[in-house]
Amino acid sequence: MKKLPEITLAFWIMKIAATTLGETAGDLFSQTLRLGYFLSTVSLFAIFVVTLVVQLQSKRYHPIFYWTVILTTSMAGTTMSDFMNRDASARYLAKGTSALGWGPQGLGVGYPVGAAILLSLLVTVFLIWRATRLPFDINRISTYRGEALFWTAILISNTLGTSMGDFLSDSSGLGFLGGAVLITGVLAALAIATRVRWVPNVLIFWLAFVLTRPLGATAGDFFTKPVAKGGLGLGTYGTSSCWSPSSAAS
Repeated sequence: MKKLPEITLAFWIMKIAATTLGETAGDLFSQTLRLGYFLSTVSLFAIFVVTLVVQLQSKRYHPIFYWTVILTTSMAGTTMSDFMNRDASARYLAKGTSALGWGPQGLGVGYPVGAAILLSLLVTVFLIWRATRLPFDINRISTYRGEALFWTAILISNTLGTSMGDFLSDSSGLGFLGGAVLITGVLAALAIATRVRWVPNVLIFWLAFVLTRPLGATAGDFFTKPVAKGGLGLGTYGTSSCWSPSSAAS
């Protein structure tokens, strides 16, 4: 019944590529195509549910099913975070637009409050998970309930990671590249920590899993955002094509 992948270097490369693509693809729907955060969130969450059902119903590990769900959680997490944290202020609108699309224009709670809410939700999921006595180790998850908890944590962690990445890029003063460098340094420290016997590898895995999301968010924004804002100005179409998981794996 094991339906989750082995944790190897290729896994982390694919994870970073998928989360970067999730950031640029989410922005493509909400900003480039001008659907807005609300419609994009509803649409991408529905797609996530469909891909999750396929993954949960499968009887063995299928890389396409697994990485598709990772990608859809990243895309939905991007727009969910943006809808939660942003509002209709001009700084969040694409050039030449005066609205964020049909529906509510965003809740505008801000990155710190949004991240605190999402972190609380993630901790709650892990507490519920612990109460079930099911394993946190991805290599030991082999039940339907365990996998459902796993994907719930993944969706929240990807949304949290987007908030963290946007905070580092927009509010901390580090910018897109500075935020990516900082997170890369923390991930390198976690890699070194795997050699420390008293540090649980399961804890390192989940910290790394959460942190690869803001790395993907800052990297994606660095490629797509205009030069005037500190990016390379490559746009969401080209960047999304370059950062597809298939491209990264080839």
